[in-house]
Amino acid sequence: MLKKTVLPAENSAHEPRLYRVVADRIQELIRNEHIGAGERLPSERDLATKLSVSRASLREALIALELGGVIEVRGGSGVYVSEIPEPADTDLPEAGPGPFEVLSARRLIESEIAAIAARVATDSAVDAILQAVVEMEKNHDNYSSNEQADRNFHLAIARATGNSALVGSLTYLWDQRGRLWHKLKEHFQTEELRQETLKDHRRILEAIAAHDPAAARKAMRAHLERVTRTFSRG
Repeated sequence: MLKKTVLPAENSAHEPRLYRVVADRIQELIRNEHIGAGERLPSERDLATKLSVSRASLREALIALELGGVIEVRGGSGVYVSEIPEPADTDLPEAGPGPFEVLSARRLIESEIAAIAARVATDSAVDAILQAVVEMEKNHDNYSSNEQADRNFHLAIARATGNSALVGSLTYLWDQRGRLWHKLKEHFQTEELRQETLKDHRRILEAIAAHDPAAARKAMRAHLERVTRTFSRG
């Protein structure tokens, strides 16, 4: 007689995302240290040291708390408490994977996608990547159009591999750029980063057009590593 397998409750296998854990600890710190509404939190460096977390994890948690109305991030000034969180108040908005989780996955996957594209891309596939670069440069000052052109660039590279599963994987990762990502970008995107992104895209395009897999892999990884450094350090 077959033994019946009892499956655990679905939620029991789900651990809270790291940024939510860090956000809870920040709320606890606000309560324990009696930091009132309108008062400034310690600097990011001091908070990261106090909580023993990375600057990236801390920054994701702060953005989540800002979306939840607990704090306000003021550029060039610091982070201020908007309201005192209640002990049972854990109702932060669900914002999906943290931006640095997504960037980590993209570094792993897109570097290889670029290398494959460099090996097999047809002339028409390279033209599609070039068109996305041109559109991004043309719409440099238009946020929504620039964002769409950025997406088109990365997906055009995936399509150049001829592998629809890779296109689907990258589409999924791109669609995880949700509320946390856009709020993080709003605070820490700089004109320097935008200009460097355009240069990065040109380097990636040139490596793929030259059918140089090693150069394409290196250029894509360097691009995503630079974005990660900028958003985590500010």
